[in-house]
Amino acid sequence: MTPVTEVAAAVMLRGDPSAPEFLLAQRPPGKVYAGYWEFPGGKVEPGETARAALVRELQEELGITVEQAWPWVCCEFSYPHATVRLRFFRVNAWHGELAPIEHSSLIWLPAGATASVAPILPANDPILRALALPSLYALSNAEKSGVAAELERLQNALANGLRLFQVRDKTLPPKQRHAFARQVMALAARHEQVVVLINDDQELARRVGAGGVHLSSRQLWQIERRPDFARVAASCHGAADLERAAELGLDFVVLGPLLPTASHPGVAGIGWTAFAQLTECSPLPVYALGGLQPEMLDTARNCGGHGIALMRGWH
Repeated sequence: MTPVTEVAAAVMLRGDPSAPEFLLAQRPPGKVYAGYWEFPGGKVEPGETARAALVRELQEELGITVEQAWPWVCCEFSYPHATVRLRFFRVNAWHGELAPIEHSSLIWLPAGATASVAPILPANDPILRALALPSLYALSNAEKSGVAAELERLQNALANGLRLFQVRDKTLPPKQRHAFARQVMALAARHEQVVVLINDDQELARRVGAGGVHLSSRQLWQIERRPDFARVAASCHGAADLERAAELGLDFVVLGPLLPTASHPGVAGIGWTAFAQLTECSPLPVYALGGLQPEMLDTARNCGGHGIALMRGWH
C-alpha cells in the first residue's frame, strides 16, 4: 500500500465575506515543483493534529499566528514523488504581518475568478472551484408559500446578494413547475454570478437554461456518471452518499437533515457531532441542511461545513 503523507493546508481569506480574496504562495527554487503556486501549509508531524500543524506551519512559513480556522475539505492526490492527503482549513483571522519566509512570493486573488498566476499545483484545482461557492444555498418553497410570494422573496434575496438557488418544489404540477423555473431564471439573469439548480429534473434544467441540477439521494445512486452541467450537487444522508457523490465528481452536497424540521416530521436529525464526523474526510464542500437558521452559519463552519442550506430561513 502506498504511504499517504498527511498535510494541513490553509485557504487564507480576507475582505468582503461574500466576495473574498484568497492567498497563494509560490514554491521557492530547490523544492519539488519549484515555481508552482500553492496554498500555504505543510506536513502533519507524528502525534500532531492537523490544526496544530496548520498553526505551526503558518508561523514558520508566513510569520503569522492563526486566530480562527474552520476545517473544510479533505482531498487525496498522487504526485509522482508522493501521495498526499490534504486537509484544508479556511483561515479568516490571524495576527502578525504576512511575509514570504519560505516562499518566493505571495499573491491575493479574488475567489471565483480565473487565477491570474500559473502554474498552480494540480491538487489545488478543485479547491479553486469550490472557493467560488457562496456560504448560503437557498431552496425554493413555493409549494407552501405560493409561487407569487416565492418569486417576490427571491427577487429581494437576489438584490441582497443571494448567488446560489435551487428550484425544489417537486410536487408542483409539471407545467406550473416549468413556468416557475422560467420565472426564476428571468430574475436570476438580472444579477451577475447567480447559479440556479433544478432539483432532480435534467430535462427541465436544460429547457430553462439552468446552471445545473441538484440530485436527490435516490437519483445519486441511479446514475452512472456525472450529468453534463456546469454545476451538479446532491442531497446526502450518510457516509455512503457522500462517497458516491465524490466518486461521481460532483461540485458540492447538502447533508442532513441536521436538526428536526417540518420537511422531515418525526426525524430527529443527525446533529452537529455526526455532521462534523461525516464532513471530516469529505473532498466535496458540504452544506448543512435541515432545521437551520442563518445565525447557525459559524456553527456549521466550525463543524467542517462550507455553509448552510435553507428552505424557509432565507430572505
